[in-house]
Amino acid sequence: MKPLRFVPDSTNIKFMNVARPGFVASIAAVIASVVLFFTVSLNYGIDFTGGTEILVKPTPENAQTLSIDEMRSVVSGLGLGSTELQEFGSEGDVAIRIGLQDGGEEAQQEAVAKVKDAFGVKVDYRAVNSLGSKVSGELARDGILAILLSFVAIMIYIWLRFEWQFAIGTVATLIHDVALTIGLLCLVRVQFDLTSIAAILTIVGYSLNDTVVVFDRFRENLRKYKKMPFDEMVDLSLNQTLPRTLMTSISTLGALLALYIFGGEVLRGFTFIMIFGVLVGTYSSIFIGAPLLSFMGAYVDRTPKPEPGDVPAEADGTQP
Repeated sequence: MKPLRFVPDSTNIKFMNVARPGFVASIAAVIASVVLFFTVSLNYGIDFTGGTEILVKPTPENAQTLSIDEMRSVVSGLGLGSTELQEFGSEGDVAIRIGLQDGGEEAQQEAVAKVKDAFGVKVDYRAVNSLGSKVSGELARDGILAILLSFVAIMIYIWLRFEWQFAIGTVATLIHDVALTIGLLCLVRVQFDLTSIAAILTIVGYSLNDTVVVFDRFRENLRKYKKMPFDEMVDLSLNQTLPRTLMTSISTLGALLALYIFGGEVLRGFTFIMIFGVLVGTYSSIFIGAPLLSFMGAYVDRTPKPEPGDVPAEADGTQP
């Protein structure tokens, strides 16, 4: 039985003919995303804005009929703005989070009263807690710090594993992917919370994996084809890794689409961000990483650096 292939093994696509225009378009998209962030801003969730948390548990006689989806529908119909419901523990406890209301503390208490009136005696009320802006500010700071530290660690690793040009190209692709994701979230107004931070960090990991695979093939070909023009070598490397890149992306997208359709409301925001991240991460390996390496090609050391088990390349730069 032949293995499934989305593209042939021996493609000869001239990526660099379109990579440079794509690079310019990507820079424009990143600038637009930055402008959107500072003008439109993100639709921050309760994790970052603060609010009130009501801890409840369905009464025994209502435990079977009052599902989390039904509770979410009831709270959404109260017109309280940003709300979140999440199950926790092993006994069916639910945390109902209500965002800050216009009108100060009095309006916040009225929102809590609306929730209690909506559920009546169907649930037991365990506690009502305030989510202050100080805690929200710390969460925002820690989330941003996590992303920045991941970039620094990645740059150091790639620098040590490859060369400094590869480190710059890798971090540039990651900044591109994160910036475009933030820009999309500003446009579509998907709620931005701690789950969104987790999705962005996952995108960083996925994009890094894809970029490192492509760059590793670049490095191999740098040792094998010392006299080949750099753009041709980049095209060759991209074509050689294309089947693997597309197979990984398509299989990942299939799983994410299933989660988006059948995973429920809780996972929808996360999977939406991930779907976009996989698409833009695949794109950036070709239209960001490759052109940057081509621009810096004159500074890349193409001296063969044999590793254990390597077969020395021929003097004319062809494969042995």
